[in-house]
Amino acid sequence: MQALADVILPVFLVIGFGYVARWRQLITDAQVDGVVLFTQNFAIPCLLFVAIARLDLGQNFEWRLLTSFYVGAVAGFVLGFAGARLFFRRDWEDCTAIGFVALFSNSVLLGLPLTERAYGPDALAANYAIIALHSPICYAIGITTMEVLRNRGGRLRDSARHVLSAMFRNALVIAIALGFLVNLTQLPLPGVMDQALDLMVRAALPAALFSLGGVLFRYRPEGDLRTIGFVVALSLIVHPAITYGLARGFGLSTEALRSATLTAAMAPGVNAYVFANMYGRARRVAASSVLIGTAGVMLTGWVWLYILP
Repeated sequence: MQALADVILPVFLVIGFGYVARWRQLITDAQVDGVVLFTQNFAIPCLLFVAIARLDLGQNFEWRLLTSFYVGAVAGFVLGFAGARLFFRRDWEDCTAIGFVALFSNSVLLGLPLTERAYGPDALAANYAIIALHSPICYAIGITTMEVLRNRGGRLRDSARHVLSAMFRNALVIAIALGFLVNLTQLPLPGVMDQALDLMVRAALPAALFSLGGVLFRYRPEGDLRTIGFVVALSLIVHPAITYGLARGFGLSTEALRSATLTAAMAPGVNAYVFANMYGRARRVAASSVLIGTAGVMLTGWVWLYILP
């Protein structure tokens, strides 16, 4: 138990520093937003660009790994969408935003640091393979579903244009695409550029965790508690259980099994709220799910780390 605490608690302490700093008004919402803007639009994209550019694509992009993780993720989206409609009587657009919350686990801000602290930096190759496709796949599913539903009875051409426009304005998607370009073409980067990128990468996770704490201060649970509990259960229990079962069934290596399951077991990411806010749908459910789910990982993370070999 002490070893598990050593893995999880430092990550949540950094998040807690950001939460307390905002709670005690040592920083303002505008300042938190500035750090969020830096991490999400600059530092994290640099981290993903470097990771994809240096990744051994042939070795790490294994179909069994990706299938294990993304079947679980898509199952979370479908169950979240269906549950929001059948159990909670939400309209179709709300159902899409709620399904997206269950789909988009916090693979970068929580998944990376927890996996690194649990198993070391050499264990992150499978994480990066999952993350490389995470934003493109999740946003493609969420945006496509939302635009099709919003454009019911309209022209398919308009929906397709909205989907492509939203996808290629996303900094994470752009960084991943550029990383693949550099990797596939073996384009050499100047040494000075490499060093500058490494500086940005070292700032990415600590700043992101701190800013996540500041952002979570705003997202107080208010109403919709049954819906929020349902979505959090999908994120913290159902998604990783499906991923773990498939990974064991496919005979994945221990390293890939750990990365896939632990990434699937993370709380909904802040992008879940970003998506909900972008469309003005189910924002309270998304925001509170991020907060409660992040706190819930303190318990469920211990359980999954105990279960994993």
